[in-house]
Amino acid sequence: MATLKHIASKNSDYTAIEAYLVYQHDAFTGKQLLDEQGRPKLRDSYLLNTLECGDFSFATACLLANRKYGKNTQHGDIKSHQYIISFDPRDAADNGLTMEKAQALGLKFCSENFPGHPAIVCTHPDGHNHSGNIHVHIVIGSVRMREVERKPYMQKPRDWLEGMKHSSTAQTMRHLRVEVMELCEGAGLYQIDLLNGSKERVSEAEYWARRRGQMKLDRENAALTAAGQQPKQKKFETVKDTLRKQISSVLYRATSFEDFSDKLMQQYGIAVKESRGRLSYLPAGRTKFIRAKHLGDKFEKEQVLAALAQNIRLAPTIQPIATDKPDKIQKLVDIQAKLKQGKGIGYERWAKKHNLKAMAQTLILLEEKGLTDEDALDQRIAELDTKFHESLTVVKDLEGRMKANKELRYHVAAYTSTKNIAQQLKAAKRPAAFEEQYRAELTVYLAAAAYFKANDLTKLPSPKKLEAEYAQLASEKAQFYEQYKETKEDLLKLKTAKQNVALFFREEEPAQQER
Repeated sequence: MATLKHIASKNSDYTAIEAYLVYQHDAFTGKQLLDEQGRPKLRDSYLLNTLECGDFSFATACLLANRKYGKNTQHGDIKSHQYIISFDPRDAADNGLTMEKAQALGLKFCSENFPGHPAIVCTHPDGHNHSGNIHVHIVIGSVRMREVERKPYMQKPRDWLEGMKHSSTAQTMRHLRVEVMELCEGAGLYQIDLLNGSKERVSEAEYWARRRGQMKLDRENAALTAAGQQPKQKKFETVKDTLRKQISSVLYRATSFEDFSDKLMQQYGIAVKESRGRLSYLPAGRTKFIRAKHLGDKFEKEQVLAALAQNIRLAPTIQPIATDKPDKIQKLVDIQAKLKQGKGIGYERWAKKHNLKAMAQTLILLEEKGLTDEDALDQRIAELDTKFHESLTVVKDLEGRMKANKELRYHVAAYTSTKNIAQQLKAAKRPAAFEEQYRAELTVYLAAAAYFKANDLTKLPSPKKLEAEYAQLASEKAQFYEQYKETKEDLLKLKTAKQNVALFFREEEPAQQER
């Protein structure tokens, strides 16, 4: 699933861009890494080419363009633009994507979409998260050095005239996303729909805040573990991460916008406001609202209202969340093993008290269930285990059918909304220009048609029928999921009880021998 990211730079040092692509840098500080002799360390692997630079380097070509046309003379001027195409990590193994192939795709993308601009195209084999995603950096100087042929997506003279600056507008980004989708489709690579946004949108700043926070949390947890303490939190969450979770938990259960806003305020102290058709959220303890667009499309007004409408239709299947958690059987501590690891006398005293309480809970549970006999306990565990896996299989099957239903509804809606444009293409006097103008819509139409063909669908099902089927599946899933959850809780309790009994008698044997 290739993605496209844009970064505008006001840095007038064009050599720094190439240095970043060629040499290793610290992921957090951005400083170059040096070897033992104090020289910059080259990246382990990269491919780099320049376009539209003539006999000059990229930096020199950009400086000459600025001087020739009198551009980029102010500190706040955008000097260069960087577009990063990140390919799916699975493409290397599944679709034969190599660095050489990715570099060739990047060069093609650059020459077709940024003609006239001096450019660097550089491919790296991996990203900051070390997931193995091959990605291509395309860096262009902001000033166009020659006039280019006008294309249908170009709206203003600055998009094709010599000496004008590149502008990354919403229309430009839409065109480039379609280009990336078609590039991947032509190369047989994995791809997602880049036109319909992201359910959860993570900015560059939030991404690095997560990385820094997680690194700090890992260091703190390592210190706690070394001191014999259990870390309370293993995954770092930003303010936006927490806000997304809280909004999602309320959005799943609310049935009206008033209900939605009231529950957010009552449960989490989050205020919601609407301005110019856009939603913003104010978490407790903050003075500045966070716009929904900075959280993700899932939290925008249209998506929120759609989710609320869906909740109204599925209201009978929505189960209230229980406030009182069932009592859990605590596990006994293996005291002898902990003492061998270096635990002290204080820990031993605490562990003995803990084990007495846990064993009392265990005996009460077994007596209530009538399972004090070991054979009866084993038989009951086997029965619950079978019931648990049967319920889980049904839930997974229903989830798969719900996913397929949702995908089919999406393609039906996409096909219906774009069918008229596809028909107009046949009667268009200038098919090429018409196709270029409505490329995004036609891409969606062709994807839907291909989906129907792959699934042998000759007649489109009714959207209302699909919605009714989805509601029925959701109702069945809710029933089986409740059974699955109850069975899982009972099974875990009895397994813990069995382990506690075995460990208790194992601990008692050395004590009896000592006495």
